Amino acid sequence: MLKSIITLGIICLQITLMTAAEVKFHSVKAKSGDGVYSLLRRYHLSSYSCNIDYFYEINKLDKKASLHTGKKYKLPVKIYNYNGKSIRSTINVDDWETAVQIQQYNEAIYKLGVRSTHYRNSKILWVPHHLLECRPSTAKVLINDEKIENKEKTKKAKKKGEFTEELFGTKYEDVEIIDSKLKGEVYYVVSGHGGPDPGACCTSTESMLCEDEYAYDVSLRLARNLMQHGATVHMIIQDTDGIRDDEFLECDRDEKCMGKSKIPLNQKKRLHQRASAINSLHKKYKKKGYKTQKAIMIHIDSRSESKSQDVFFYHWGKSRTSKKLAYDLQNTFRAKYKKYQKGRGYHGYVSERGLYMLRNTAPPAVFVELANIRNKNDHKRIMYKTNRQALANWLFEGLSGIKQ
Repeated sequence: MLKSIITLGIICLQITLMTAAEVKFHSVKAKSGDGVYSLLRRYHLSSYSCNIDYFYEINKLDKKASLHTGKKYKLPVKIYNYNGKSIRSTINVDDWETAVQIQQYNEAIYKLGVRSTHYRNSKILWVPHHLLECRPSTAKVLINDEKIENKEKTKKAKKKGEFTEELFGTKYEDVEIIDSKLKGEVYYVVSGHGGPDPGACCTSTESMLCEDEYAYDVSLRLARNLMQHGATVHMIIQDTDGIRDDEFLECDRDEKCMGKSKIPLNQKKRLHQRASAINSLHKKYKKKGYKTQKAIMIHIDSRSESKSQDVFFYHWGKSRTSKKLAYDLQNTFRAKYKKYQKGRGYHGYVSERGLYMLRNTAPPAVFVELANIRNKNDHKRIMYKTNRQALANWLFEGLSGIKQ
């Protein structure tokens, strides 16, 4: 009997040891000046509180502990031997979208030079803790290494002619009503991509730039401008980030259509989802007698790194209003460049395109490309908060006809 108990104990111990041995983490040496947040941010892990908590746990560190230069620390990134077939079978998960996110993470940090080998070649797969273990509610935005948590907002007394829109974030949520020149007009602002699709990306910068994040920030700023003049505005793609002033906007995948519907991975389904949302609202407003309804799709292009590209516009050839919108916007940008960048010249063009979102939305629509995300000169246009606000201001003026 005693022999059986000892044997069983040995077997249990072996199983425990085997299980522990199977868990491997990627380890890195801390650089001079590294803190927990800056170290995790370098590996695109700092935007999730569960990654931060897990870092302390696996390194057996106190929350107040400092990192020592040259010492190795485990990252909340598990290492798997890639089987050469699929990520799902490698890590034994069924969710296809999770596997896609893991693939995107591995490819992005490889392009950034954070890891030296591609997972397909090295057969080593990195799996960030947050993609398997974190719940959306644990996500935190990290700005300059300070944790900004979602807290219940204190009710504030509003000034006369002011309202609150939480979608714009804490800093910008109080919106002053300037006038009612756009009362009775409806605008649909659609920031490109989102959810499982970050759109065009640039990996040659200190942190990766994702199209959907910068398009979304400009879209929010435009929506706020429109609301200040009495317009009814619908943000078709929504996130909890709010308007941000950082140069590097953290890439995430939590955007939703109308703030509630999961965005499909399939491109055609994504476009159908947002076009349907617009058309449903358009029908309701039309029945109520609203005569002016407009839609704008905001994107950032990806071209050769050497190609600097001014803001340009697409319209639907069968819609005169769509064409007029595009040329009104182009004329506004040309005038602004002439005023603020004398002698530079403006080279943004207007073109007819049969894009899905131009063809399939009921209100007249215009499609905007703000910059080339891979060009260093164009980075200034989208990375600096003042430039993102200027883009929003000029788009507002071109769409509404209200001079600023």
